[in-house]
Amino acid sequence: MKKSNILIVDDNKSVLSALDLLLSPYCKNLKCLSSPKTLLSELQSEHYDVVLLDMNFKAGINNGNEGIFWLNEILSQNPGISVIMITAYGDVELAVKAVRSGATDFVLKPWENEKMIATVDTACKLSQSKKEVRNLQLKEKQLIEEINGHNKDLIGSSPAWERVLNLVEKVAKTNANVLITGENGTGKELVAKEIHRLSIRSKRVMVSVDMGSIAESLFESELFGHKKGAFTDAHSDRMGKIEAANRGTLFLDEIGNLTMPMQAKLLSVLQNRILTRVGDNSIQEVDLRLVCATNSNLQQMVNEGRFREDLLYRINTIQIELPPLRERVEDIEELANFFILKYADKYNKNQLKISANGISKLKGYHWPGNVRELQHAIEKAVILSENHVLNGSDFIFKTDEISGVNRFDGTLEEMERKLIGAAIEKQAGNLSAVSNQLGISRQTLYNKIKKYDL
Repeated sequence: MKKSNILIVDDNKSVLSALDLLLSPYCKNLKCLSSPKTLLSELQSEHYDVVLLDMNFKAGINNGNEGIFWLNEILSQNPGISVIMITAYGDVELAVKAVRSGATDFVLKPWENEKMIATVDTACKLSQSKKEVRNLQLKEKQLIEEINGHNKDLIGSSPAWERVLNLVEKVAKTNANVLITGENGTGKELVAKEIHRLSIRSKRVMVSVDMGSIAESLFESELFGHKKGAFTDAHSDRMGKIEAANRGTLFLDEIGNLTMPMQAKLLSVLQNRILTRVGDNSIQEVDLRLVCATNSNLQQMVNEGRFREDLLYRINTIQIELPPLRERVEDIEELANFFILKYADKYNKNQLKISANGISKLKGYHWPGNVRELQHAIEKAVILSENHVLNGSDFIFKTDEISGVNRFDGTLEEMERKLIGAAIEKQAGNLSAVSNQLGISRQTLYNKIKKYDL
């Protein structure tokens, strides 16, 4: 209340004086009007949190119609403001009519001072809450608009990439579950965002979950949420990722990394579209669009007993296979120029271009890390460039680095990074083959790829 502005409208000057004396010490600003004629212009010129409004202004008329009229005018202009109606007539029906019309509360003359202060204080808090909600809604709207803006990173015009974009456009308009497959770095998350942007759910959020980074012990808490006290570190209620995606899109990246028990729990929610937070007995219905992504061969995993067949059927109503960069060589020059502009602006190296020799070297490399590797190669070249033109010699690929492993004298971590990079290149991005070659689990390999940004 101390930070609030209050406007009092009453034709009785004694009432105005009494309320002024009573409320002024508790609020930031207070103004009195003896007539509602200037009420709307006053609300336009100044911000008010609460209006105390008399219900009758003409002598001999006590039906409250004037008050209801000005109440509607106030709320049509300022829907977030709290209005307290004041009347000397204790008509219950009139009070109900005012509240139904949008009034926050109703006070009878003569009032009790403590009750009046408490009523105005509550109205001030309500106005502040409405303001905070409006600000949050505005921020959410702006965030969603920013996230769902035109996806400028979907670069390419090759036949292989055009087929992907055409399929995305068709699928996006439906509510069908989509499975996006392809090697690491092919742009699976970008395609998922484009599906959401073009969908009927684009006004809502897309919640992304990296399934490869969630420990099995935290799986239920992360996806389904938990109640306070459900386990040792559950200090407060928490909404899970699935519930957060309600009425929007849920993107599950690297779904092939789920263990069989985790798959069973996820399948139950996807089939029934209801969930229960950990430690809670009540159920929560969810309405969402499911998009999943993986670089694994899920059908092979099904055959090997490592992935549930019923879950596979549930998530891949439509499958979109993203081509590796080596199968869309025609797009390399366009992608390279896009990333050069992006990083030249970021690192203040304007007018930076790439030579024909540079493009030739980029097209001659087979890109086991796909578009992500190309992006990193461009960024590194832009940072280290000393000229206005990037040439072939400005690009150093993993094959160039690995040739010096035998005389390597760096740290163990640096050696590990190079060995993993070499294995990924040798196995053309097949992570199952890479993990077998290195003798480590897929989860360990995935964590190291994340660690070293490979």
